[in-house]
Amino acid sequence: MSIESDAERRTGERVDALNTLLSSCDVLVTSAEMQVIYDRLGSEITLALSRKLPIVLAVMNGGMIVSGQLLGRLNFPLEVSYLHATRYRGTTSGGALKWLAQPDMQLTGRDVLIVDDILDEGYTLKAVRDWCLAAGAGRVWIAVATDKLHDRKVPDVKADFVGLPVPDRYIFGEGLDYHGFFRNASGIYALPESH
Repeated sequence: MSIESDAERRTGERVDALNTLLSSCDVLVTSAEMQVIYDRLGSEITLALSRKLPIVLAVMNGGMIVSGQLLGRLNFPLEVSYLHATRYRGTTSGGALKWLAQPDMQLTGRDVLIVDDILDEGYTLKAVRDWCLAAGAGRVWIAVATDKLHDRKVPDVKADFVGLPVPDRYIFGEGLDYHGFFRNASGIYALPESH
């Protein structure tokens, strides 16, 4: 008979607490609905970029999930890389932008598609877009799974391809996290209004 260690017990309690939280959340978009949204996004991106040999840059970590969903729907020649710039680092509100990794690709004269999980206020996407342009990109496109509806956005940042608008609530799933967890959740969830 094994004796559960304190660390294992605490981990189990945390797992239970996270699963209880998930069960209390509002499901804004189901997994099946997200697949339809990714199909549409893939078609829109294909129409715009299929003759441009773009570089697709996934913004880590949330853009990794969205890119994984989209890349199989983009049936044309493209190159893929990633970057990691964040304002959140496991918190629920943004701070100063920190670059953790920049793509090691030549962007000069290229069409670049930045893929991320959300356009919230837009500071991260603006910094990434501006970095790509400074690196010589011919044109920078932005694709996001979600676009949060509020009036706090950076004025000159807009996504070219949007999966769906979402309310101004704390959401997670499809790349968006809750304190580092649930990026892998299929569908979009919102914390209860009382949380």
